Amino acid sequence: MQLKPYWTDTRKPFSSAREGRVPERASVVVVGGGFTGLSAARTLAMRGIDTVLLEAGEVAAAASGRNGGHCNNGTASDLGGLAAKVGLAEAKRLYGLYDSAVDFVEETVREEAIDCDFVRNGKIKLAAKASHVDGLKRSGEFLAREVEPDLVFLDKAALQDEVKSEAFHAGIVMPRGAQMHMGRYGVGLAEAAARRGAAIFEHAPVTGIERLPGGRHRVTTPKGNVVADAVFLATGPSLQGPFRWIRRRTIPMGSFIVATAPLTDEQVAATMTGRRNCVTTKNIGNYFRLTADNRLIFGGRARFALSDPASDAKSGAILRQTLDDVFPALAEVPIDYTWGGVLDMTPDRLPRAGEHQGLHYAVGLSGHGAQFAGFIGERMARVIAGEADANPLAGKAFDAIPGHLGPPWFLPFVGAWYRFLDWKS
Repeated sequence: MQLKPYWTDTRKPFSSAREGRVPERASVVVVGGGFTGLSAARTLAMRGIDTVLLEAGEVAAAASGRNGGHCNNGTASDLGGLAAKVGLAEAKRLYGLYDSAVDFVEETVREEAIDCDFVRNGKIKLAAKASHVDGLKRSGEFLAREVEPDLVFLDKAALQDEVKSEAFHAGIVMPRGAQMHMGRYGVGLAEAAARRGAAIFEHAPVTGIERLPGGRHRVTTPKGNVVADAVFLATGPSLQGPFRWIRRRTIPMGSFIVATAPLTDEQVAATMTGRRNCVTTKNIGNYFRLTADNRLIFGGRARFALSDPASDAKSGAILRQTLDDVFPALAEVPIDYTWGGVLDMTPDRLPRAGEHQGLHYAVGLSGHGAQFAGFIGERMARVIAGEADANPLAGKAFDAIPGHLGPPWFLPFVGAWYRFLDWKS
């Protein structure tokens, strides 16, 4: 078993990174080489805008390369609950943005001929307790009426044709979701941005951003300083660097994942015949899917902690036990990979994108970044290029979280609360 992401270990290296010092001037500096930043850099370069992207590590190797491999439509929050907070019309508009986001990923994969096993096979939400069935059915009826006309409800007997497990009591199938190999998509997106003309620097962490007279910014890195007319922050949870403003508004949350050895055809037939993305109804639930080479990717918030090698190993052991409970037929299948990632959550689980003190940003993707990141990166690139109305999240308040100054000291308390809710439900 390896403590590394399956996605990054089974992709080709990015071959077009720039070497040496960063240029002294650029029209736009993009900070962050995940899906958000890479998509923005590609769009800017396609418009002939001189673009430099700075990535602290390797492209698409942080959150973009450390996730569960789902590319689902739908908001992170339940549509009914979201409608109660923002109104039905706005909730449906936000839901539609995620439909557009999955479409955008599919279009990008096709336009750039990215070999990443993209397939649009849908998602199943699974009732993890018998007491959840009625609520799941009502939720499905509401979704089908308002935004998901092709949704299908499956009772426990019908569910066996999709997921052969006694752990689940019903499910709703939402067919617009997709999946892909996240590592190969990330490198393919980076190669596309570079091919279009973006200058991408890896191992170039941003250590300072200074606003200059006239609205420009000086961006400082160990590879030199670059003065830019515009800066776009696509930094995710921003655990390091001069991004305190973002850190006070987003909560870094660990999520942990294991990948099995490849399953035999018989093992696939005994567990995941539908080959869809699966998520469960618990607050501290699980998500899982098969890869093109028949590995089961199985993840969840096994522990309310951040990711590091020791934390990943502890969480992987918990996930192994849960996987065996869900699929006893796979109890003897080895785990080949264990890893963790860090999400940037907002209190309402809705992303934010806009401008603060002359800096453009798109953050807070709250576990739905695989689909939404490229879409919002492209939209914010259009804003920077002069399309003022291209940002679909413009005007949304982005206030600091009371008592949150950076490190998430309150995560154990959040975990205890959600465990209580799951026990009570």
